[in-house]
Amino acid sequence: MSSDPWGRVDETGTVYVRTAEGEKVVGSWQAGSPEEALAYFERKYEGLVVEIGLLEKRVKTTDLSAKDAQTAIEHLRTQVDEHHAVGDLDALGKRLDALVTTVDKRREERKAEKAKQADEAKAAKEKLVAEAEELAQSDQWRSAGERLRALVDTWKGLPRLDRKADDELWHRFSHARSAFSKRRKAHFASLDAQREEARKAKEKLVAEAESLSKSTDWGGTAARYRELMTEWKAAGRAQREFEDDLWNRFRGAQDVFFAARGETFAERDAEQGENLKLKEELAAEAEKLVPVKDLRSARAAFRSLNERWEAVGHVPRDARPKVEGRMQAVERAIQEAEEAEWRRSNPEARARAAGLTGQLQDAVEKLGKQIDAARAAGNNAKADKLARELEGRQALLDQAMKGLEEFGG
Repeated sequence: MSSDPWGRVDETGTVYVRTAEGEKVVGSWQAGSPEEALAYFERKYEGLVVEIGLLEKRVKTTDLSAKDAQTAIEHLRTQVDEHHAVGDLDALGKRLDALVTTVDKRREERKAEKAKQADEAKAAKEKLVAEAEELAQSDQWRSAGERLRALVDTWKGLPRLDRKADDELWHRFSHARSAFSKRRKAHFASLDAQREEARKAKEKLVAEAESLSKSTDWGGTAARYRELMTEWKAAGRAQREFEDDLWNRFRGAQDVFFAARGETFAERDAEQGENLKLKEELAAEAEKLVPVKDLRSARAAFRSLNERWEAVGHVPRDARPKVEGRMQAVERAIQEAEEAEWRRSNPEARARAAGLTGQLQDAVEKLGKQIDAARAAGNNAKADKLARELEGRQALLDQAMKGLEEFGG
């Protein structure tokens, strides 16, 4: 018989292992000595030790799933429980128990981590849905569309939730994208319709602009072109493929008209410049008639100058007030001379002027005596009042005397 601390072989070749529960039969050995039998089953034990050590390392250092770890533990436990090895099997059982505890703990940690990741994924997807629903109401078609496409990519990178929650959030997310797409499609359809209307309106404006390009009604046509430009701006933009061509035609028609008008105005300006020189010469000749000495000859000379003036024609608009003002000044001087002559030759007017002058002289003399009497009586207030009245009458008298002088004395 042979034995060691963990097993023995009896005289029949039966191999035993010692456990906390007592000896357990390991097997029967008939092929050699008892020492060889113990050595054989001790090697099997060492094999179990290595396998358990490897499993412990895998559980601690790799992503071995709890399910796979549990399967491996159960396989090793079966081998330990079947007592086909000689060694400290109880110690191996305790190591396997410890591994079960570690795997269970790891399972709970992973479950908690998975739950946490699921909560984070759900929160992230809810945030994406909220942003998508907000973007669904946006009118920033390009930036909102690009952002929605980026949200889809982000969604794809997030973990899936439980089917019900994931489907509900995806439905909201998809609905928001569809709502935005429908609004954008409707917007651009409406925009296309508006641009088609703008194209038709601008084609009419172009046709009218081209029909006016040969007009010589400079003022009226220029005004109509301004109105056409206002209508053009109000019409909005046509489709891109039509807009530039329509504008070039519209602008080209105006350029033809305004170029022709510019040439005509340049010729007219040259002519009016010559007219201005002639009228300035006539104005200078008319100004020599002032002051009027011989009314009859001055009147005749001015009439002749005015006839020549009318025959000259237009002058530049900005120069017109000044040169016409010179002639008007001469005309007023002649009219004033005529009025003065009429007053001098009108006996009735002279008599009325003389009578008014006499009345005012009498009133002035009377007020002077009343003032002296008031001063003598010590009534200064009355004297002052009368003095103010005297000032007014004296002023009227001075004007009357001046008018009388115009009648020749």
